[in-house]
Amino acid sequence: MRLLFLTFSLLFLAYLSLPNPEFPTPPPDALQSDEPGDTETPLRRAYFTNLTREEVMSHYKNQLMPAYRLNYPPEEAQTIIRDQTRSTFLEEIVHPLRESVFINGFEPKDPKDAIEIAGRDWRQKIIVRYVPSRPWLRLVLGLATIFAAAVVFKEYLGFFRKART
Repeated sequence: MRLLFLTFSLLFLAYLSLPNPEFPTPPPDALQSDEPGDTETPLRRAYFTNLTREEVMSHYKNQLMPAYRLNYPPEEAQTIIRDQTRSTFLEEIVHPLRESVFINGFEPKDPKDAIEIAGRDWRQKIIVRYVPSRPWLRLVLGLATIFAAAVVFKEYLGFFRKART
């Protein structure tokens, strides 16, 4: 049992110590926005694209595997992405206990909101926000998690030993 716990702990710490990936690449045939609100930080980029929501999400998930997709209400975009962000959907692709990538999409429903940039009509504008984590902090939290798991497991064993007698 101790060998299994030690093996799991070492694999867990190896996963946490992997370097952060680079900022994900844009979808194919996308145009990067140069609007002032979209260029405030290098951790947030906006693109105009003709891909569907599912195509956009598949593009980013393939770059960040293995990862999980989390769905948020579009109203959260003003808090998570940037204030005054228009949104049709907001999803997060997360590496558990590591980094996250938020993808906000806006598909205009009214003709007055149509997106025409650089002489082309675009299906949607997406905003990608990359949230990296610090490797040393991940390792500290990982070690604390391993220590807590060991203590809890030891207490459960003591409880069950007492319950049998």
